[in-house]
Amino acid sequence: MVSPRAWRGVMTAILLVPGLLCSEEIFAPQLPTLWPHGPVAIANTLAGETMAEIAARILKNAPPRFALAGVSMGGYLAFEILRQAADRVEKLALICTSARPDTPEQTAARRKMLDQARAVGFERFLNLGADALTHPSRKGDPALNAVSIRMGRTVGLDGFARQTEAVIARPDSRPLLAEISVPTTIVVGDADPLTPMALSEEMAAAIPGATLTIAADCGHVITLERPEVVNKALDAWLTR
Repeated sequence: MVSPRAWRGVMTAILLVPGLLCSEEIFAPQLPTLWPHGPVAIANTLAGETMAEIAARILKNAPPRFALAGVSMGGYLAFEILRQAADRVEKLALICTSARPDTPEQTAARRKMLDQARAVGFERFLNLGADALTHPSRKGDPALNAVSIRMGRTVGLDGFARQTEAVIARPDSRPLLAEISVPTTIVVGDADPLTPMALSEEMAAAIPGATLTIAADCGHVITLERPEVVNKALDAWLTR
């Protein structure tokens, strides 16, 4: 994370928040598009046990005001950042995420996945699930799989466990949606298996003035699968 001192005198900054089992590499294809709009920082999501704690740590190191973009779990954290410091958020981008809390079935599936990671060994777990959330046309893509495995190694098993429990315990963010007054863009893949398109449509309908972009033939790992779609949406968002 960039030191807060580096942000002095900057009118607009961009803060990116990675998802579950993701490092800063999840946003690598977006950086060339984002840098011309202003300085970019990628949040550390590994410090804290709950969404509230992780968000508070992010805010401690964030610039005074910023355009905020979160992918998947990063979207859950974006909502928590709004709860804690809405006055610091100038714009909001929600990428392949949801405002809803976990269902009991989702919680059970997450805990089963964590148990599997511990049982088979974390490295094997990462290799087995490297392309679990990508579009069927990208299954077995060696470049995408390599990024997924590298990011998982960066987070580690302990980090994965903390993130999983924080995600499970997250609150329902739907009551916040109508109160969001900053320029908001929402981006999702049409075949996202984790946060289906209907969840993004729900957010777009509830947030005043929000725009929605749907990437064709795309799964959950949208920033890597369809970077050109994400980049175009973010470029338009930052110029609003």
